Amino acid sequence: MKQIELINISNCCGTKPQYLESKPPQTDQNLPTAIIGAGPVGLAAAAHLADREEPFILIESGARVGTNILQWGHVRLFSPWQYNLDKIAMQLLEKSGWVAPDSEQLPLGKEIVEDYLEPLANLPEIYPNILFNTTVTAVSKKGLDKMKNYNRSDAPFVLYLEQKGKTRRMEVKAVIDATGTWSHPNPVNADSCWTKEEKELNKHIYYGIPDLTSAESERYMGKRVAVVGGGHSAINTILELSQLGQQVEIYWIMRKKNVEDAYGGQEKDALQARGELGSRIHHLVDTGKVKAITPFHIHELKHSDSGIEIIGEQNGEGFSLTGVGEIIANTGSRPDFSFLREIRLSVDSATESVAALSPLIDPNLHSCGTVRPHGEETLRQPEKNFYIVGMKSYGRAPTFLMATGYEQVRSIVAYLTGDFESAQRVELELPETGVCSTNLTSQNGGACCGSSC
Repeated sequence: MKQIELINISNCCGTKPQYLESKPPQTDQNLPTAIIGAGPVGLAAAAHLADREEPFILIESGARVGTNILQWGHVRLFSPWQYNLDKIAMQLLEKSGWVAPDSEQLPLGKEIVEDYLEPLANLPEIYPNILFNTTVTAVSKKGLDKMKNYNRSDAPFVLYLEQKGKTRRMEVKAVIDATGTWSHPNPVNADSCWTKEEKELNKHIYYGIPDLTSAESERYMGKRVAVVGGGHSAINTILELSQLGQQVEIYWIMRKKNVEDAYGGQEKDALQARGELGSRIHHLVDTGKVKAITPFHIHELKHSDSGIEIIGEQNGEGFSLTGVGEIIANTGSRPDFSFLREIRLSVDSATESVAALSPLIDPNLHSCGTVRPHGEETLRQPEKNFYIVGMKSYGRAPTFLMATGYEQVRSIVAYLTGDFESAQRVELELPETGVCSTNLTSQNGGACCGSSC
């Protein structure tokens, strides 16, 4: 009778009692670790695994490493080379005869790719393990859906990969998600919600920092241009637009209470170059070359024969800006968790960062200079041997530094390879004032803190 009752319960509930479930396959320790994303942090993870002679697969959706960085390759970082190079990666490179750049210089995004990431990717220890033009469409546990518990930690991960229009299935023992957030920008809508109208205007909205030293500048000539955002990326965009002279009418839209809040410390800034950035934009606003509208909360976009109408609210009253030819959105970005639906994640509901990391990086409380290094224990997910690292681990917070990402993967790889003592140590020191700076000697002024652009 007891056995019959168990069968009836199973049939009724649509699942077997837990102790009757078949045991999932044990993870083969010879399986590789999968790294998703061949940016700076993903490649650093590959370097650490290669240094420990651990098998790995590095999966990149683009045709080359650093694909996302090349989209802002003309932008100069706020952090000098010394904070943009991983130590183990440097050691592997130097064995091949590579010479490190000047540690105090501030690189352009494209220099990060051409002078560091590509030489690193081309090393014989790394290149054979890279899959280019490959998209991870799903991650799961072998033979288990998200709800199943029994021996879950023993089952290998399964990655579904799309290559040349075909689906490929791959088993791995661990996953390091270093996909970043760049390809998922925030909308201009003040409520941070995408609308049909904004999507339809995508030919007239640029998300990021356009290269105005190239043919791209023609797009903005003779037009009224609205730059949306109150951070360093927006300031850099406006400074670049101002170099086009009177042919461009610049409007700066922010949600800050006062435009002065965007200027920073200016001459009082501990970093002179960063202070100069604020001083330059302050001058443009004071002289009327840039028209600041703040606080302006955008609710709606409309398109007409006269251009885009930006409709919203200023100081509690309705307000609209008409005749806009182009919009440049510097409104930040957000992580994509869509391909992780079958993975158990611990993600903060506000920042969308790794949950344990959220109190350390909340942009309401921290800048990139006050976020301290952290490692495997902080980044550990409910799913054993699954980690979110780099910019994506910070969710929507814009305070990420490459150097912090390198420390993340150093600790994680140490843990995955059984070096628990090293995994628990913190091997990165950042100055208390932070490492964000900028070089304003060229027209390509700085706008990125690490790879957070």
